[in-house]
Amino acid sequence: MSLAYLKELDLHSRIALWKIEESEEELIAMLQLDESELAKLSSMAKGKRTLHWLATRVLLRYLLQTPEFISCPSDVNGKPYLPDFPYEISLTHSFDYAGVMLSTAGACGIDLEIVKDKVVRIKDKFLKPQEQAFLEEEQFVDQLYACWCAKEAVYKLQGNKGVSFYDDMSVLPFTFTPQGVMQVNLSKGSEIQTFQVYYERFNEYMLGYVVE
Repeated sequence: MSLAYLKELDLHSRIALWKIEESEEELIAMLQLDESELAKLSSMAKGKRTLHWLATRVLLRYLLQTPEFISCPSDVNGKPYLPDFPYEISLTHSFDYAGVMLSTAGACGIDLEIVKDKVVRIKDKFLKPQEQAFLEEEQFVDQLYACWCAKEAVYKLQGNKGVSFYDDMSVLPFTFTPQGVMQVNLSKGSEIQTFQVYYERFNEYMLGYVVE
């Protein structure tokens, strides 16, 4: 077992991270896969992508506490769902970890990213100048990743393709701490939704998550 992190957010929502230390064969042995999933698995390039996909399914089995087959298809926008369980779901992965979020409170989103300096090169693609204005120099990279994870979590929550991190989402000013909360506005036409997004540093990774 490689469960690395488990957090009960409240009575309705929880998140978990799996550190991938198993081989593909060992992960498959923990699962029941139907014909469509076996076909999907065989179509994937061998390597991290396959391990990430398998690890999220192993995590689902752990969280749902069932030995039965777990159906986890995706809708037309690529958003995963659980037709046989009363949970909203979000999945994530980064390098050696895979993550799952389950909620009965509403749509949810989770994102995990390894923290690397390369994010500085793409900051102008996902943060407007007014969003960058409140970033603190001494924690610049961490704060960039917190903003990215927050927007990615909201993107997964809303579930529709074509939503722009730059044009349709705005992070409101916040003071960065290793674990905290920020507000993200999502614009849909003339409507603006505001989400409370939680973030935290997890080893060399940044984690962000949100519930509707």
